[in-house]
Amino acid sequence: MREIEKVCVVGAGAIGSLLVGHLGNVTDMAVLARRDEHAKALNDEGLRVSGKSELHTKVRAATDAAELGEVDLVIIASKALAVEACAQLIDGHFPNAHVLMIQNGLGCEERVSRFGDWPIISGVTFMSGTRHSDTHVEYELDTATWMGPWAGGSATYEYVRQVEELFIRSGLKAEAYEDLLPHQWSKLIFNSAVNSISALTDLPHVRAFAVQDNLEDLGHLVRAMMDEAKRIATARGVTLADDPWVMNVRAVNQGATSGEDYAHIPSMLDDVRSKRLTEIDWITGAIVREAHKTGIPAPYHETLYRLVKAREQGYG
Repeated sequence: MREIEKVCVVGAGAIGSLLVGHLGNVTDMAVLARRDEHAKALNDEGLRVSGKSELHTKVRAATDAAELGEVDLVIIASKALAVEACAQLIDGHFPNAHVLMIQNGLGCEERVSRFGDWPIISGVTFMSGTRHSDTHVEYELDTATWMGPWAGGSATYEYVRQVEELFIRSGLKAEAYEDLLPHQWSKLIFNSAVNSISALTDLPHVRAFAVQDNLEDLGHLVRAMMDEAKRIATARGVTLADDPWVMNVRAVNQGATSGEDYAHIPSMLDDVRSKRLTEIDWITGAIVREAHKTGIPAPYHETLYRLVKAREQGYG
């Protein structure tokens, strides 16, 4: 099996920058950027990681894939909204590469497959960070990235294990699975509740998301959404790898131990605060679509989905 010697990250936001900073210490690292100034800054300064890791990585960056030469692994680490634009950037390039997708929600792999016949690896991650500049990212939550062969493609589990080993050797946490759907759905359900509720309440992911002591407590809504989505997953024949409610409690407890002032800001809340479009269509909207396929009622998800869409439409 061909060794992974050169990796290209497309979508070097917070997650992508964390990948660049770590993987660049164990392999030849390239970044396909969308802005000339981003590429220039990375070429001139490299990438610095602070926080959970203290690293500085040399990077070759460009806005034209043809300038980067051949690579073995392409990682698309953008938000779901930008996946198609990233796929267009690599269209016609990297014919010998595998593509690893790291997005929230469902359906991104199909979009990328329209642009090339790369073997595709599905991935989801809980690690998080804050991107302070084009050349500096702070590593906050050092949780694992889950990965597995996309069922609609030709990637093998053996190759996924090779990617897992590369991640671990770089200092990142990773877990490879032959079937990623149970893990994708676990995170999908977690994100559908936490992200959409956060976007509407302007609350970071704080302890209130796990409290159910009184009638007014927010945890009741979080759990009701998760239970609703679990029924849909069962109807779709998916056995969850982890209970989303337990994931929720675990995450807020982990945040609390980081200090009283720490609270993770879910991506949709960050988007709404910045008046950007959210990933609601790929997360909560994906569960609504799956519910319609099964005939399972999803009133909580349909309500939250429409409210977040209305919030987007109300941007001034």
